[in-house]
Amino acid sequence: MSYKKHIIIVPSHFCKIRVDKFLADVLDTHRSMIQKAILEGLVWVNKKNIKCAYIVQPQDEVEAHLPNIEHDAFIPEPIPLHKVYEDAHILVINKSSQMAVHPDDSHKAGTVAHGLAYHYKGFPLKNNVVTRPGLVHRIDKNTSGLLVVAKTQQSLVCLERQFYEHTIERIYYALVWGDLKEPSGTIDCKVSKRMYHQKNQRLDADTQQGKRAITHYQVLKRLTYVTLIACTLETGRTHQIRIHMQQIGHPLFGDPIYGGQRIVVGQPSASYRAFVENCFKIMPHQALHAISLGFKHPATQQFISFVAPLSEDFIKLLDKWERYTHISGGCICI
Repeated sequence: MSYKKHIIIVPSHFCKIRVDKFLADVLDTHRSMIQKAILEGLVWVNKKNIKCAYIVQPQDEVEAHLPNIEHDAFIPEPIPLHKVYEDAHILVINKSSQMAVHPDDSHKAGTVAHGLAYHYKGFPLKNNVVTRPGLVHRIDKNTSGLLVVAKTQQSLVCLERQFYEHTIERIYYALVWGDLKEPSGTIDCKVSKRMYHQKNQRLDADTQQGKRAITHYQVLKRLTYVTLIACTLETGRTHQIRIHMQQIGHPLFGDPIYGGQRIVVGQPSASYRAFVENCFKIMPHQALHAISLGFKHPATQQFISFVAPLSEDFIKLLDKWERYTHISGGCICI
């Protein structure tokens, strides 16, 4: 069996948690696989062997050697795909938060790519990789929402160009910790390139260096302790919204990597802690949904756009916070 080496620098803002949970969250993999690797001596912290219960500290260097996925074993699967739109050139789907877009070390089956390969034949391969049938872009496994897929080589090239030129219109709904002072704003901060699944690459979640990233946000609903916002991407860096909101002190609710899976706002009474923990159970990941996607159709060059309603768990989470803060009615659009 082949292995990949991951070197991860624990970010300064990361809450102190067990190393097995930290790696499972950052690498988006099963905790049991991490625990097995630790027991086999394949995980080090600051060049030393550790146990699963070790609590990571800011700036710790965590090195993990994990099994490498064998792409030769890529087998199409009859996975249902929630289609929003389809014609001879493109396919638009509404991805669930439980599904990864394509296979990697952590997800060897059950991905969007597996479903596409089963339901469709002859899709163009991004970068000539068999596990990327028609996949022009991706969204995180734990993020739900809209994804466009190219059905022809012409469509692939056209959509790739639009993503490269940042002309794709993408809007995300996010529930963030705290009450943002301004009704709208722009975050213009560099974001480091994440190399979660690349061999011998270092992950440093502090972002003094990196590529320019721009996120525009607008407050939709204030819920005292949390706020529902709409984020429009001007650029499309990995984890851009999640990093940007953490940078301004409002991490996404439930975000395990960027400080949102702990109480950030509110008095930590026993009842409040229990309430927040129940909210984490409803949505045990970042509260982020790709709600709107717009682009020029590859064949007609007409601008088209699509909307995907919030996922069921997101709706339940908002309802729970509304009832807790005694706020009712529609979104407060500012």
